[in-house]
Amino acid sequence: MTQTKEHIIRDWKKNIALFFGGQTISLFGSSLVQYAIMWHITLTTESGMMMTLYIICGFIPTFILSPVAGVWADRYNRKILIILADGLIAVATLILAILFLMGFDAVWLLFVIAAVRAFGTGIQTPAVGAILPQIVPKDKLTKVNGINASIQAVIMFVSPMVSAALLAMAPLETIFFIDVITAAIAIVTLLAFLKISVHEKAMEKQKTSYFSDFKQGLEYVNNHAFLKKFFLFFAFFFVLMAPAAFLTPLQVTRSFGDEIWKLTAIEIAFSIGMMAGGGIIASWGGFQNKIKTCAFASLIMGICTFALGIVPVFWIYLVFMALFGIAMPIFNTPTTVLLQEKVKEEYLGRVFGVMGMISTSMMPIGMLIFGPIADVMEIEWLLVGTGVFIIILTIFLSRSKVLNEAGKPVLKEL
Repeated sequence: MTQTKEHIIRDWKKNIALFFGGQTISLFGSSLVQYAIMWHITLTTESGMMMTLYIICGFIPTFILSPVAGVWADRYNRKILIILADGLIAVATLILAILFLMGFDAVWLLFVIAAVRAFGTGIQTPAVGAILPQIVPKDKLTKVNGINASIQAVIMFVSPMVSAALLAMAPLETIFFIDVITAAIAIVTLLAFLKISVHEKAMEKQKTSYFSDFKQGLEYVNNHAFLKKFFLFFAFFFVLMAPAAFLTPLQVTRSFGDEIWKLTAIEIAFSIGMMAGGGIIASWGGFQNKIKTCAFASLIMGICTFALGIVPVFWIYLVFMALFGIAMPIFNTPTTVLLQEKVKEEYLGRVFGVMGMISTSMMPIGMLIFGPIADVMEIEWLLVGTGVFIIILTIFLSRSKVLNEAGKPVLKEL
């Protein structure tokens, strides 16, 4: 017997605590694996091309699956989809751990696991984005998304240190096994304790094809002036973010030294910033107009990207990395809430699926452009150039009448 929506909203604090609890445990294990693999490839190859291949393997499956996964998130039980995605990632990681134990430790296996994990993420991301409005009152979405950003930042703060310590004491497969255990705990938590009613469309008998549902989602986006411009901004933004997001560890290795503590330090600085930024956006809530909040954070990220390309001293580099981290949740939270507020519930999965397609296609395109260039040009120049273009893009965002109208408070639109 399913719960009523009113009952869900009444128990939203308990449900969100259980949901974030399970996902936090799973995220911790995933973060350990992510850092361990990234550092292993960085330190053993010192190649921009190898890093590009790893990033592409971690994004292309998500891009391919996003159209289908968005439809699934609107058609089926979103909680079950999240559990299946966690299970897929856990099984793949377990197989990789066993292969490493048997002596099969080729770099290409890490590319394969990145692809499988991306496949699971492709299923999970639209389901998570669409499920939150089912269990959280609309006026609490900014606070909840801000708290979630802080939780993720805490994981990002702890996991690099734990991952570095484990890599110093144990082989890579040890971290893989930890990820399997944390995923299992998350699955049990969601299955046994979290009660979420199935959304209305999932309870209906599906009369249309997957392609028809996806096409309807695209038409919904195309007929929505706000979504069209919003997604166009993100397409350019994600391309320009590629060097700051993926090439900074390689930059640090080349320019400041290949000690693992320095790679750990940049991740810790960024995650401390994200913790602070998540707390700021959760308590402050941002400007009344959410687009102004996005533009403010985007401007900070543009300035920080530029600064990362010119600072000659490592501790100053860490300061700008921390500022970048502060801006990230201040940017991400209002963008997520805008979609959750503006999109009809029956289209949420597909819209988040389209968002996933954009993010997972534009980032690899950015790496295809900037990754190979990083082997023939200093990464510092790439950061300076993309920082300038992010600032220019922010100006266009802040001046868009359509986006600023959509960013106004919900109550003013009633």
